[in-house]
Amino acid sequence: MKTILKNILFACCLAAFVPVAGAAQRGTAEEASALVKQAIAYQKKNGVDKTLAEVSNQQGQFVDRDLYLSVYDLNGKVVAHGANKRIIGIDASQVRDADNKYFVREILAKAASAGQGWVDYKWVDPVSKKIEDKSAYFEKSGELVFAAGYYKQ
Repeated sequence: MKTILKNILFACCLAAFVPVAGAAQRGTAEEASALVKQAIAYQKKNGVDKTLAEVSNQQGQFVDRDLYLSVYDLNGKVVAHGANKRIIGIDASQVRDADNKYFVREILAKAASAGQGWVDYKWVDPVSKKIEDKSAYFEKSGELVFAAGYYKQ
């Protein structure tokens, strides 16, 4: 019960800080994957520290409407987050979605084996305030995993 409450609190805190956009201005799968690729290119040019700072800048180049990046180390610790700096440092591998799925664990496992891909999960939509289907594109770059998700509406 304590874990469920913790996950709900995490989701609510995250949703409260995500920039709100109208339905017509939602990010797409193509835009989510492009955002991840853009961040990895930025990392190769500017280094890890500058990239993590820019990813966590809510007014920076890696936040676009309802799209933002999450960056994890290979153990699941959040090292940068475009929607909520307060979750940097948490172990996201312990977070579950509305269906009790450890979606970050799945992202990390697929990143370790395939290097990139998609993971579907259910998450609180900051616009509708309801649990919605979401899909995250991710890529492994060195010792980090970059992910960006979009709501599948």
